[in-house]
Amino acid sequence: MTMDDVSAEEIALILDTAESFAEVNQRRIKKLPTLRGRTIVNLFFEPSTRTRTSFEIAAKRLSADGINFSASASATVKGETLLDTAKTLAAMSCDLVVVRHKYAGAPQMLAEVMGCSIVNGGDGVHEHPTQALLDLYTMRQALGKLAGLRVGIVGDICHSRVAGSLVPALRKMGATPIVIGPPTLMPARPDVLGAEVAWDLDEVLPTLDVCYLLRVQFERAEVMPFPSNREYATLYGMNMARMAKLPSHAIVMHPGPMNRGVEISADVADSSRSVILGQVESGVAVRMAVMYLLLGGADSGAAA
Repeated sequence: MTMDDVSAEEIALILDTAESFAEVNQRRIKKLPTLRGRTIVNLFFEPSTRTRTSFEIAAKRLSADGINFSASASATVKGETLLDTAKTLAAMSCDLVVVRHKYAGAPQMLAEVMGCSIVNGGDGVHEHPTQALLDLYTMRQALGKLAGLRVGIVGDICHSRVAGSLVPALRKMGATPIVIGPPTLMPARPDVLGAEVAWDLDEVLPTLDVCYLLRVQFERAEVMPFPSNREYATLYGMNMARMAKLPSHAIVMHPGPMNRGVEISADVADSSRSVILGQVESGVAVRMAVMYLLLGGADSGAAA
């Protein structure tokens, strides 16, 4: 449920397994019988398009029975607690639950009361492990390795569950994460993240293999954390002039959805050095791999 729960060897296994599923996603008939008869519930208490859809497509391509649970159309609007919802779903014998919740630790609580596999689809400002896994997969596909890479993570470090998972994941795989951003978007003790810390993006850019731009999460900030969007874009936004400072092999990433004109300009987002759509594509293969490994797909007799 967090990157602390996964070893470097297990991360490598997930990425290697995802490679086989990526090939399936290029076929005309994108379907495997691997998880036929298994029930997977997408339990999303926060709005999501790409993550929920990615998990849903991954489940369908493995022939699992997928069920989407939306908080706005459930008993939670009648006052049912998360604990009661979990017990109700457990009584229906689900095999795997993907949960996204605004509170950190919600997936851990479900794991303690449900007798099935739980996948953290993002919990508050804590972690988003499958996003980190698909990011690692995308980097490895684009650059051929993970060990030794210098990855600059730029922007809203304080509110980012993406950074919360990506920093430890990079360290486990032998890469060097560098967090870059204004003081108002950094945690009080950025050094405890286990990453290098930088304040000037332009100084760091020539040293990076990957420039990973985080979305400014306006919805999580109680007050505007910087004077204006224009100032943020001037100091920390990626534009064509800044992209030219990167080494020629370096790539640009973003977890989406993008605030175009704030953390990234439209021409950079749509450039040949952007692998943002590649991240979305990788997400399906990586989530297929996670489901396959958790539910023992190989033991079912239907190989990937």
